[in-house]
Amino acid sequence: MNLFGKRLDAPELPDTPVGLQCRELMEAKTRGELGGEIARLVLFHSPSDIQQMKRNFETKVRDLDPAYRERVTSKITEHLLGTYLRIRLDNQQGVYRIWDQPIADNKKKYWQMVAGQCNEANGADAPAIRFLKYLLAGYAMLVLDEPGHLVGTPFPGGNEVEFTEGIYYCPVRDKAGDVDAALCPFCPAQHTPKIGYLRPATKPTERNKQEFIDNCYRNHNFNG
Repeated sequence: MNLFGKRLDAPELPDTPVGLQCRELMEAKTRGELGGEIARLVLFHSPSDIQQMKRNFETKVRDLDPAYRERVTSKITEHLLGTYLRIRLDNQQGVYRIWDQPIADNKKKYWQMVAGQCNEANGADAPAIRFLKYLLAGYAMLVLDEPGHLVGTPFPGGNEVEFTEGIYYCPVRDKAGDVDAALCPFCPAQHTPKIGYLRPATKPTERNKQEFIDNCYRNHNFNG
């Protein structure tokens, strides 16, 4: 770890412990290098930190509809614990030596966003816990090439993250510009297609179906 300040050619990141760690993560050239660096940081934590993250999330969603709250909490917990255990297993098996696919430069910008979101004044979570959340999401998206939200994660309106015919779909993928700390720009998922003639919604909700009916009524003359 570089303890002597940033290089002259390094990106502008906060001079904080998280900022220094993010700078090193940005320097990883392959999936294996990045996976190993993330594993080193994640496995410093214990499962009790995952439980703390779960409790923090439960506090944030306590005012939501109980049925939706239960579903989304279950999936978030599955993502947090499942990714933590996957990292531990991958590290034990030494798979990082053979994961030599390069990390795209635009994906490396993820760590610039993370560094800005993990300072003392930003967010309700403790900085270390907040950083752990982004490490787990980064492992899923940048190392495993999976969505930042687990398949089956529900969103308001009834849609959820899906995996169909080798493609991940997310109903909020096109909302990347609406949230400063969104995972969307770095997520491999595509936006869930609308129901229609050429490409129906993969798992259409009742609202999707009604929108399709309304669209047909507005744009096609069925009145004779």
